[in-house]
Formats: sequence, C-alpha cells, structure tokens
Amino acid sequence: MSNYTIHVNGKERFVTADADTPLLWVLRDELNLVGTKFGCGIAQCGACTVHLDGVATRSCQMQVSIIEDAKITTIEGLSDDGKHPVQEAWKELDVPQCGYCQAGQIMTATAFLKENKNPSEEEIRVAMHGNICRCASYNRIERAVKVAVEKMS
Repeated sequence: MSNYTIHVNGKERFVTADADTPLLWVLRDELNLVGTKFGCGIAQCGACTVHLDGVATRSCQMQVSIIEDAKITTIEGLSDDGKHPVQEAWKELDVPQCGYCQAGQIMTATAFLKENKNPSEEEIRVAMHGNICRCASYNRIERAVKVAVEKMS
C-alpha cells in the first residue's frame, strides 16, 4: 500500500491504495464518490467514465499510481447543483430508464461537447458509441446531447 495525493472535483485528496488499484475503486471505496459506476471492468461499457484533465477516461482501467497531477472530475463534480447544461438536457428529456449508465453517458457527452460545440447527428452518434446502455435509451441520449448543444450556445 502506498499513499497518493489526487485532485478530484477541485479538491486535493489523500488516499492509501495498492499501486495497481483502479481509479474507479479509489473513487468509490476510498472517497465515497459512488456516482461513477462499475460496469464491465475492461473499459468497454463506459459506466465508469470520468474526466481526466477534461478528457473522458474509463476509470476502471486507470491505475491510481499513474494519475500523478491530473485533475479528475466525477459526475459529482460536474456541477455543484446538478444544473450543467448536459444534466439539464438529460432531465428535460427524461433520458434514464434504469439510470445505471447515465453518469458515464453524461461525462462522455460533456467532454465531447467541450471539444465540439456544434456537432452533427453523426458526430454525436460516433462520440457516444462507446457507452453502452442496457435499456437502449440511445435515441433519447442523442436527442439530449442536441438539447445540451442548444443550452450551451
């Protein structure tokens, strides 16, 4: 076990973990930030997506020992009051069914929209493609990303 200082949601946090512990488990088990979900454990489903220096990153495969000075943002840190335009669009369109994948979906969408302020439908579909929704809410997810674009402009 080693001690690590990580920067999560604008705060410096101190954790003790094995070097190969995935960031997902540090967030959930050490810091009680349980909005980030465990899905597949092999970085294929997107449920564990967080931002690492603003880039959508699968936390289930990111070892805590290699994070160094990166700034991590979880769904809890996206906005203080849940009113980020992407979160508002999700609520407005009632996107979630079971809701399990939604934090990862929202984190992927916000990182994407930071880079592409006016995406086409195809660009949205491609950007969101790596996030699996077992309830198949893909059409509502894509519509919510479009609504978020309008809210952000």
